[in-house]
Amino acid sequence: MTQKPRAADPADTGSTPGGSAPTEPTTGDKERVVIRNNRKLIDTSEPEGTAADAETGVPAEGLVEDAEVVVDEIEVEVNATDGPEPSGPAVVDAPAQPVDGGGTGTSLGAELEALRAELDERTRDLQRVSAEYANYRKRIDRDRSLVQEQATGSVLAALLPILDDLDRAREHGDLVGPFGTVAEQLTTALGKFGLNAFGEQGDPFDPTRHEAVAHQTSADVSEPTCVQVMRRGYQLGERLLRPALVAVADPE
Repeated sequence: MTQKPRAADPADTGSTPGGSAPTEPTTGDKERVVIRNNRKLIDTSEPEGTAADAETGVPAEGLVEDAEVVVDEIEVEVNATDGPEPSGPAVVDAPAQPVDGGGTGTSLGAELEALRAELDERTRDLQRVSAEYANYRKRIDRDRSLVQEQATGSVLAALLPILDDLDRAREHGDLVGPFGTVAEQLTTALGKFGLNAFGEQGDPFDPTRHEAVAHQTSADVSEPTCVQVMRRGYQLGERLLRPALVAVADPE
């Protein structure tokens, strides 16, 4: 803190610092008592400017000095609160050091090989999954077709007795007029679903399609032959719904 020169003694100027007023006005040789900074000052003479200062309200020089001292103390406290400024050179981040080129190339090569191996593995997995999915779709399509064929075959098998009655009526000549027309339309409609009739007289005997209910020999045949058809057989596409009941003649 800067030392400032002391002002004149308040006893000379006639002012009382700290707001302390003089005792009572003194005249002549009467002592004048002034309290300043907890000290008692005695002055036997009355300064000439006391009355003038009191009337004009001009502050005493002692009060000004005390105010300057207080301001200096406040500035010192503020500087102490702010803290000392950092000393020394400013800290600057060091630049990143370059990595060794040889080590980087080796690590990149190893990483590239690992990625290629992983890519090959994922490619094989994708091919395997694609093949499994293709087989699954084929199996589903085949099963769907099989289920559809079985359902159609079940319905057509339930209609076979009706077709047998129509065949017997045809043999007796009863399928005439409107009734014959309906029979023909029904046979045509069932044929659209893949229903085929087989078993005619003179067909070679096929044990997978014919069921022999009678057996005889004949000189007119050179191989086992169906000489009589008792009930025609039906098949749906390649599926056998019912074998034909026939009488078979063997050569002598």
